[in-house]
Amino acid sequence: MTLQHNCLTTPQAQRALRLARDTLDIEAAAVLGLKKSLGDAFARAVAMVLEVRGRVVVMGMGKSGHIGRKITATLASTGTPALFVHPGEASHGDLGMIKSVDLVLAISNSGESDELTAILPVLKRLGAPLIAMTGHSKSTLARHADVFLDCGVEKEACPLNLAPTASTTAQLALGDALAVALLDARGFKAEDFARSHPGGSLGRKLLTHVRDVMRSGEAVPQVEPQANFSALMREMSVKGLGATAVVDDQLKVLGIFTDGDLRRLVEQGIDLRNTTAAQVMHPNPATIACDALAVEAAEMMELRCITSVLVVDASGKLCGALNSNDLMRAKVI
Repeated sequence: MTLQHNCLTTPQAQRALRLARDTLDIEAAAVLGLKKSLGDAFARAVAMVLEVRGRVVVMGMGKSGHIGRKITATLASTGTPALFVHPGEASHGDLGMIKSVDLVLAISNSGESDELTAILPVLKRLGAPLIAMTGHSKSTLARHADVFLDCGVEKEACPLNLAPTASTTAQLALGDALAVALLDARGFKAEDFARSHPGGSLGRKLLTHVRDVMRSGEAVPQVEPQANFSALMREMSVKGLGATAVVDDQLKVLGIFTDGDLRRLVEQGIDLRNTTAAQVMHPNPATIACDALAVEAAEMMELRCITSVLVVDASGKLCGALNSNDLMRAKVI
């Protein structure tokens, strides 16, 4: 504690904290300042992107290029096909990636990046619509654009007012605003997001169904109601689910017997040697459909404070079983 206290009281530490706080204030002000410039141009940009038959081609040099790559990824993952083309490589063959059915989103704080301005005439001849995201309305880039989006900032957070800091934050925020407006206009849903993120946690939750993770066939513990207690326990032990279904000859679920039920019966001192499955089962247990989402099974288990659930098909017949370990292995929970 003493070392930490001493560190925070040194002049260097105090200066670092002051600069950090100033940086956050300046960048927050830059983002809030964008609200004043939003208007008809932004609405036209959204309409243009929605009408384009091809992809949004994002371009930018240096730090603007890094921001452009992030905007490209955000657009692509929220329903707007997009790709990034490096302006420096464009004049050496990569312009072939851009078609007349595409739309170009060019990003440059100054609007005078040599690599961008050099290819503007070619983009015009190609006929691809151009949206400029720049901080200078009279720049070469802004003058050539069909739509100019103002992302200008009063000053950079850099103490020298040189390093792109507040300006790139503004570009990023404006790109996010564009992506959000587009996904809303497209009616983009969580399920659509999940389809483009199958490896993420949201994708697993929204795309994984019970049938994908349940135990099926011989792995499903089940006994008939007249089965004796020894047969009941043997089925539970062999299948390792911690429970077994009790079904009739048509595979309709009559009940379930779990490790918890066994513990409670033992605590009551009941002689189990001559009992049958029908006598000790928990009747009318909770079941879930095989085409339900796996996350729904997880929610059911949590709500009912259970660790296993039986799975039934459309006709109500037993077709599988699932426990919390199965859901954990599938990374649903």
